[in-house]
Amino acid sequence: MIHHEKHLKSSDFITDTVIGMSDGLTVPFALAAGLSGAVDSNAVIITAGIAEIVAGSIAMGLGGYLAGRTELDHYQSELKREYEEVERVPEREMDEVKEVFAEYGLSEASQHLIAEELSKDKTKWVNFMMRFELGLEEPHPSRARKSALTIGISYFIGGLLPLAAYMLTENPHDGLLLSLALTTMCLFVFGYFKSKVTGQPPIYGAFKVTLIGLLAAAAAFGIAKLIS
Repeated sequence: MIHHEKHLKSSDFITDTVIGMSDGLTVPFALAAGLSGAVDSNAVIITAGIAEIVAGSIAMGLGGYLAGRTELDHYQSELKREYEEVERVPEREMDEVKEVFAEYGLSEASQHLIAEELSKDKTKWVNFMMRFELGLEEPHPSRARKSALTIGISYFIGGLLPLAAYMLTENPHDGLLLSLALTTMCLFVFGYFKSKVTGQPPIYGAFKVTLIGLLAAAAAFGIAKLIS
């Protein structure tokens, strides 16, 4: 019987999509809801909403790019340092290899044998230290660019959903009601599938994401009403 293991793949893509989509659904919705309590024109809300979505997409995408670049730069810096340590203090690095396997309960003889074998290939030795001593995985070279695009596009798509309601109605009150219905549904569906993909209880995750989005919108609407 063939055993198939189910593991989450493309976690970076999923993480970036979640970041972009969750903010895209929440922030423009909260902004539009807030403006609905202060203005009498859907045109104002649509204009402000589109401006926020464009600015938010760029800002979120740039944040994702910088985070990806920082991750890659950090890995390269640690990789260079590890190569230098292997050259300068090989005995200490071999002791660190032994310590890793000691934690798994291997005998001293086995630890020594593995350390000796690893030290014969400097590249594999360094890669082992990067992963098991420092806990670092090498980021994909295009990680920063892909992260920026994924987050930015996800934010843009998520932001258009609550704003579309104001394009289909004639006044902010009707727009808010339709936007509330659409966004609540989208938040629930998004929260459900996000939790399902990441191995969390789907229903609980759906309600949690929905509640956070609605609380943000309610806060924005209440503040706008209070100020106006």
